[in-house]
Formats: sequence, C-alpha cells, structure tokens
Amino acid sequence: MQMLQDRRVIVTGAGSGIGKAIVTRFLAEGAKVIAVVRKAEQVESFTGNDNFCYVVGDINDYQTNADAVALAEEKWGGLDSMIANAGVWDFFKKLQKMTPTELEEGFGQMMNTNVRAVLMAAHASYEALKASGGNLIATGSNACFRPGGGGPLYIASKYALRGVIAQLALDFAPHVRVCGVAPGATDTPIKGTGALNQTEKAMNSDRSRLDTMGEHIPLGRVSEPDEHMGLYVLLASELGASYVTGSILVSDGGLTSGQ
Repeated sequence: MQMLQDRRVIVTGAGSGIGKAIVTRFLAEGAKVIAVVRKAEQVESFTGNDNFCYVVGDINDYQTNADAVALAEEKWGGLDSMIANAGVWDFFKKLQKMTPTELEEGFGQMMNTNVRAVLMAAHASYEALKASGGNLIATGSNACFRPGGGGPLYIASKYALRGVIAQLALDFAPHVRVCGVAPGATDTPIKGTGALNQTEKAMNSDRSRLDTMGEHIPLGRVSEPDEHMGLYVLLASELGASYVTGSILVSDGGLTSGQ
C-alpha cells in the first residue's frame, strides 16, 4: 500500500543524501514531489516522472521557498507537506581553532542554512499547509539532543532547530503539525560553509572518519539515508501520525539511548 498516494510535497536540499532519498521514497509511495535543488542536474534521474518537478535556487533566499509553494499550488492545487531538509555541517571545527572572522561569518552561515531557512520554509508554506491541514517536517540530527556530533557552530544550530520545531508546533496548532526527524551519523556528502572553507569537503569523502563515527554508535556503524525514510513517510502521511506534533523522531542507531 502506498502511504502517500497523491500527497503534495516539497523537499528542500533534495539534490543528494537524505533529501534525494526522501524524493525517491516519496515518489515510490505515490506522492507528488517538488524538489528544491541548487543545480538541475542533481535531479536528472527523476525527470520524466509526472509526479515530479523541481525548483532551482538557494533555500537561504526566501523567494526560492515561495516559488516552490507557488509551483505546488499551480501544478497540484495545494501543498500537504513541506520538508525542510537542507543543511550544512562544520566537520567538528573547534572554537579555539577559528579565527575571529571564521567565527563571526561561520556562525551566520551555519544558522542561516540550518535554522533561518527552516523558518523561511515554514513562513512561505504556512497558508498552503493550513488550507490542507498539512504538516511541516524538519531534518534535525542527534545533535539536537547531545553534543559531540559536530563543532560548536553546528551543535548550536541544531539545538536552536529543536526549539524552532517545538515553538512552531504551538504556533501552528491546530491547523498544521510540525515535527522533525533526527538522523544520526549518515553516509552522505553533506558539506560545510564557505566561511570555514568547507564547501568543497563532503562528510563521506573520508571513509576513515565514517568508520570512527560508527565505533561510537551502539549499532556499530553509520547509517544509510534510506534507513531514515520510514519516519518521514510516517510523519507526512495523512493517517500515520495525525496526533503527533512538536516531536522529533530519533533515528541514530541508539546513540542517544544512554541519556
């Protein structure tokens, strides 16, 4: 049974990693998906699917979010789920290793992508989601709940995102449910910020780093993007989680279980 039959969905950060996995799974579940990507070639594998279209832009630009919502309304008559998935990492960059400029600019860029962009996606989609009784889903991290998943800039952004999800759940109730999914370490090409000179780095380009991360996880390995998809499907479905809001569902291989 397709759990998302004809559900109208926007996915940001859809060009790779978890975002691309969301698009793939949601299409398989019968959803109509708009992917927000930086480059059209990132979604060439989906072209030709009548239930798929995309917007090229920067999620740090409010207009990109608004354009995606407008396309959903024009093409499919509305929106049921906004999945604010795009994010950046900091490769465990320690505060004492930053220059003052890296700190100032790196903090701004990290918070812009990991927090402000979620707020912009929420703002741009609220009226459409209210009309459909839909939901907003943000991609968090185990770093929403514990330190150690990155450096102080990344951890600050994810703790802040946890608060955003909680507050929006109150503000948007009872019309729109707001939830999150918190993957643990995942084999993806997530990149860093320009201020920290990390835009050309990808987390999974260093296999030894992934192996080391896996040693600290009870299940003994980092995850694959597909392993988190069931939670997104559950939250986005019409009936699967209709009484769940303000919650972040954790999928981290047991890393936070001892807390």
